[in-house]
Amino acid sequence: MRKVLVLVVLSMGGPAWAGVTPERAKALEHMVIQDCGSCHGLTLKGGLGRALTAQALAPAEPEGLALIILDGVPGTAMPPWRPLLSEDEAMWIARYLKDEK
Repeated sequence: MRKVLVLVVLSMGGPAWAGVTPERAKALEHMVIQDCGSCHGLTLKGGLGRALTAQALAPAEPEGLALIILDGVPGTAMPPWRPLLSEDEAMWIARYLKDEK
């Protein structure tokens, strides 16, 4: 039974614990590619903003990345996304970027 549950969760396209539905996960993935990609490069390998590849983000903790996503980085082009994203959604994006989905 446990293996079935794990397979169901994995097939949902993201961590179920994050409170992100499969439909919302798909929208968040699109947002990462389009909105984040506009500064960080469409392949997320860097541009105006630094690279957001799993390798580049390996030393970062997901919780720290989620805070950067939510609150931005003052004095840089990184805007706060808190008005548009929940904490669960920011954590989903952080784990998605670190390839922990």
